[in-house]
Amino acid sequence: MSTLERPRAGEGRVIRRPGPQEARPAAAHRRRRALELSLAVAVPVVLVLLWQLAATQQWIDERVYPAPTSILSDGWDRAVEGELWPDVWATLKRVLAGYAIGTVSGYLLGLLMGALPLVRAALEPTMDALYVVPKLALLPIFLNMFGLGEGPQIALVAATVFFFVWISTMAAVLAVPEGHRDAGRVFGAGAWQMFRHVLLPASLPAVLVGARIAAGVAVLVIVASESIAASDGLGHLIFDSRALFQNDVMFVGIVCVAVLGVVFSELVRIAGRFLTPWAPRDRGRGQS
Repeated sequence: MSTLERPRAGEGRVIRRPGPQEARPAAAHRRRRALELSLAVAVPVVLVLLWQLAATQQWIDERVYPAPTSILSDGWDRAVEGELWPDVWATLKRVLAGYAIGTVSGYLLGLLMGALPLVRAALEPTMDALYVVPKLALLPIFLNMFGLGEGPQIALVAATVFFFVWISTMAAVLAVPEGHRDAGRVFGAGAWQMFRHVLLPASLPAVLVGARIAAGVAVLVIVASESIAASDGLGHLIFDSRALFQNDVMFVGIVCVAVLGVVFSELVRIAGRFLTPWAPRDRGRGQS
C-alpha cells in the first residue's frame, strides 16, 4: 500500500509514496500467491494429521474411522491389484457422458430462452416446475425408460447438469447490457453476428461459472445413483463396503470421489480461463 506524508509547515502539498506492492508488483504477487498456496496445502494437511493422531491415540474408534495411513495403504493395494480402477472408470465415463449431454442441451435452451422472449414465456413455467423436482426422484423413470445399465445413470447426470447450465445461460444472456445490443444493431449486426460478437462474449463467463458448479454436482449425483441402481462405480463401492463393514474400503471410495470432483471442477475452471481470456480472473485463486 502507498503512504501519505503530511505537508510541512507552509507547504500545501501531500506527497504520495508507493508502497512495496506498487513498487514491486510482480514480487508482491509472487509472495501473495505463495502464501495462498501454503494455506491451501496446510489446512488439509493439518486436518489429516489430526485425524491420524486421533486414531493413533484411540480418541476415535479406528474400526469405524480408520487412520489415514490405513486408508492410503488399502487404496494403494487395491490400485496396484487393479481392483479400484474399474470402479473409477465406470463412474468417470458416466459423469463425462452425462455432463456433455447436459451441458450442450442446457446451453442451447438457455440461449434460446434468453434471446427470444416468446420462447422464454412459453417454456419458463414448465422448466421451473421441472427444476424443483429432486433429480434422484427421476431415477425410477429413467430405469423404466432405459432399463438397467448405463442409460439411467447417464440420463440422471445429464438431467442434473442440464438445469444448472440452462439457468446460468438464460440469466447470463438476459444480463447482457442493452447498450451492448444497441451497439450491435447500430453496426448492422445480423442474428448470427449479434450472437457471435455480443451475446456470446458477454454471457460466456457467467455460463462457465454455472458449468463449473454443475461439474461438482454431477459427481455427487452419480455417486448417489450408483448406490441405488448400479453394480459398479465408486458410489456402489462406498455403500457396498459400508454394508459389509469394510470401512477402510468405504473411505478409499470417498477419497476417490473427492479427488474426482476436485479435478473435474478444476479442469472446467481452467477451460473457462482459456475460453474467456477477457473475463476477470478468479480472485479467490490469488490472480489479478
